[in-house]
Amino acid sequence: MTGPAGAPGAGGAPSAQAAYARLVLETMPEESRVGLTLGFVRTFGIPDIARVLHGTGRMTSQPHHRAKATGVAMFALIGHGTDSPEGRRIVAGLRHVHDRPGITPELMHYVLACFTVCPLRFIDDHGHRTVTAEERDAAYAFHRSLSDALALPDPPGGHLPGVARWMGDYEAAHFAPTPEGRALWRSTSSALLAARIPAPLAPLAPAVAASLLDQPLRTALDVRRPPAPLRALVTRALRAKARSRRGS
Repeated sequence: MTGPAGAPGAGGAPSAQAAYARLVLETMPEESRVGLTLGFVRTFGIPDIARVLHGTGRMTSQPHHRAKATGVAMFALIGHGTDSPEGRRIVAGLRHVHDRPGITPELMHYVLACFTVCPLRFIDDHGHRTVTAEERDAAYAFHRSLSDALALPDPPGGHLPGVARWMGDYEAAHFAPTPEGRALWRSTSSALLAARIPAPLAPLAPAVAASLLDQPLRTALDVRRPPAPLRALVTRALRAKARSRRGS
């Protein structure tokens, strides 16, 4: 369970997932990276996951390094598919890393849900266009293929909207503040997320990052809601960036 960063090419994606690979790797790579990072941050609100992540010490001492390593893996899986030679190698590594006490199939399903649902949400909210029905179906195809490759039970929900509903219900039942979650948020908001937001906002990284969290997650991480003027500034900056991409 580590956070996302860089991306390889999309040439080897299976046809059922090709639209998702194009969206993430070609059409909106920047928005996808932010969304994946925010998906990773959501897992800090689950006490069992926060304890595992904090226990390794890597996310608090080397957030950029850990983000880059797992980001390359995630984007390679999206680009090449889980059945490719590269995909099988990465899946084997993920299974090894997560084969430890306390990491249940339910927790794994939640992490996969965050990594699938959150990028699409961020694109819908801040991209130069919303995600298409074809792209949502392709995202679910990837989600299911990765779940199968990790030998997990069928994803809860049966389709992407169902996964998103299950994820929300799981958060409502399990989100809670912990010292580990707060420590993970401090290291991530001041280091990792600073590299994911528009450059003019980087000096305000923790507060800007907090503007991208919804209230249930802010509560779980003990994060204060930023002032309204800053939230408005972040929204304007993201919309301006989306308009510039739409016009390019």
